[in-house]
This record gives sequence, structure tokens and C-alpha cells, in this order.
Amino acid sequence: MPNVGPLELAIVLIIALVIFGPKRLPELGRSMGRGIREFRSSISGKDDEEEESSQPPQIEGAEKPGEPVESEVVTDHRS
Repeated sequence: MPNVGPLELAIVLIIALVIFGPKRLPELGRSMGRGIREFRSSISGKDDEEEESSQPPQIEGAEKPGEPVESEVVTDHRS
């Protein structure tokens, strides 16, 4: 298997910069990192255990934070 040195990495990064541009590169890095993290957690099964322990117990009659209350006026400020 061929070794990947600093010269090869620099060439790949320059090509990625030319193709995607400087604005999209950080976005792509973040999404790739999330994807790799999600893939690793699905293989190891740690994600299922963390979800069960991290969620607080639900109280009956309690509303979710995103749901409007009857007397609350909800306005959408998105364009």
C-alpha cells in the first residue's frame, strides 16, 4: 500500500479548495466529521446507550419546549 506523505495531502487540499471554494470547505469538513462520528457510534452501539441515559424522564402533562401555549402568540420571523 503506498504511503501518503505531506506533498500528496497538500495536492489533495489544493484541488478541494479549487473545486469547492474557501466558503464551502469548512462546511464540508464539519459534515464529514459528523458522518464519520455517526458511523463509528452506530458500529460500536454507544449511541443507543447514550440516548437512553441522557434523556430526562418525561412528566405527564408537561409541554415540549417548542410547542406554543394556548395564550402564546407565535410569529415566524424567517424570510
